[in-house]
Amino acid sequence: MPSPQSKTQHQEEAAPDTRRLTAAEILHAAMDNARDELRRSSQKLAFSGVAGGLTMGLTGLGVATMRALGGPGANPIVPYLVYPIGFIVVIIGRAQLFTENTLYPVVLVLDERRHLLNTLRLWAVVFGSNVCGAFLFALLAVKTAALRPEILSQLLQLGQEASAGSAAHFFWSGVIGGWLIALVAWTVTGSQGTIGQFVVIYLLTFVVGIGRFAHCIAGGGEILSAVVAGSVSLGAYFQWLATATMGNICGGVVIVSLLNYGQVKKL
Repeated sequence: MPSPQSKTQHQEEAAPDTRRLTAAEILHAAMDNARDELRRSSQKLAFSGVAGGLTMGLTGLGVATMRALGGPGANPIVPYLVYPIGFIVVIIGRAQLFTENTLYPVVLVLDERRHLLNTLRLWAVVFGSNVCGAFLFALLAVKTAALRPEILSQLLQLGQEASAGSAAHFFWSGVIGGWLIALVAWTVTGSQGTIGQFVVIYLLTFVVGIGRFAHCIAGGGEILSAVVAGSVSLGAYFQWLATATMGNICGGVVIVSLLNYGQVKKL
């Protein structure tokens, strides 16, 4: 018969760890995640990136569907309640998303400079494959009979709205978008359990959606749909993509990666 002491020890081992992680523990977990991703081949990263880019189309598709169902007199906030769905599926499902990688490999490079070239490889592969995935979503949405006309119309309108504006707006909007998504990656790393991760992803990405902050992949699915349909020019898309991506990188690297690394280690 086990002693009371052994029973207590077993219960302590079985009980979930509910304490908050320290900033140093989150940083080291982020760096461990980066090491795992950098070991993956370019082919594996590309497949994961295409899946991530394609799945991110659910953000625009969800909003467009809600807009179509709500009609012209609906509350404009309600459609964005489903905006986080693409981020939730991609992040919890561990598909590759370019803006998450403005945190994980970056903090590792800040600590171990030898990973710089491998990080650039990861960035190039994931970004390119994310864009390809977003393009596949656009083809599926526009060139097939998958969507009802009213939903497709709303999706194209989202693309037109996202691509309208100046380069300065795209960049600074992208800074905020990149900051929020890298913050998602940092906070998810410190969250324990799928429910906690779900809540964090939902709340922060809802702000991205309701604020219409530029995200190079989520917004890309909407704009590429409009490009495929002929309502937005390819040149306008590339202008948006370049400035939004630079903003996303700056927001993620500077506001999240550098500051959170700096609070734990000396730069």
